[in-house]
Amino acid sequence: MARSYSDTELLAVLLSREVRDGETSACGALSMIPAAALLLARAHHAPSAEVIILGSPAFFPFPTSRQFHYLAQRGDLDLFFVSGVQIDRRANYNLHQIGGERDRPQIRFPGGYGGGMIYYVARRSIIFRTEHTRRTFVEQVDFISAKGSTPPETLRLGAPSKVITPMATLRINRDTKLLDLESVHAPHTPWDVAANTGFELVAADGRPAESAPATPPPTEDELKLLRGSVRETMITTGTYADWAEAHLGGGRQD
Repeated sequence: MARSYSDTELLAVLLSREVRDGETSACGALSMIPAAALLLARAHHAPSAEVIILGSPAFFPFPTSRQFHYLAQRGDLDLFFVSGVQIDRRANYNLHQIGGERDRPQIRFPGGYGGGMIYYVARRSIIFRTEHTRRTFVEQVDFISAKGSTPPETLRLGAPSKVITPMATLRINRDTKLLDLESVHAPHTPWDVAANTGFELVAADGRPAESAPATPPPTEDELKLLRGSVRETMITTGTYADWAEAHLGGGRQD
């Protein structure tokens, strides 16, 4: 049966479910899907959540990003959404370069602008990616922009929690420090996920990956809010207005 929602809408809903009421949650600049997720969470199940959206004139309460980084360093940031060009089984992510030697890469990217630091100090970090392929999910990243786990003597206020893609949700196993397959999004199967992941996966409870459960799909209420009040809020506040108009119902779909 055909889905009634796009991959973009699916990701926004799944990311929103990670936001908890009463906490402070944030996303970086040019993070349209997490921005929609933050506003959806506040409209749906977390009305007292404090949301911070870098680059938004309405949802960024600081004069510069420096104050936001200070907030994170104080330990006052509960959840942060981040992405990566490459992600490996240890939840290291790469936003810097691909291939070649360290000083002569095949491709160089802008980097993370404080994301590596926030990965250490946010209480929880959720990695999101708009594709799930072997070029993204690799055994070992070409460059570590931020480490998923660190030695016990390293000062670290928080750690990554999950990776969410259009195909599946992966969760950090606190014992092994590796990514496990938590659930699979319809219409995909665990075999689809395995075929598109460059490292071996097991289910969250240690069973074979094929036993991973299906992800609860977006509800009618979540989609109605996302396509209605969230879309309107993003448009009227200038929070990625063109993107919201195009991608959140009523416009172009993925």
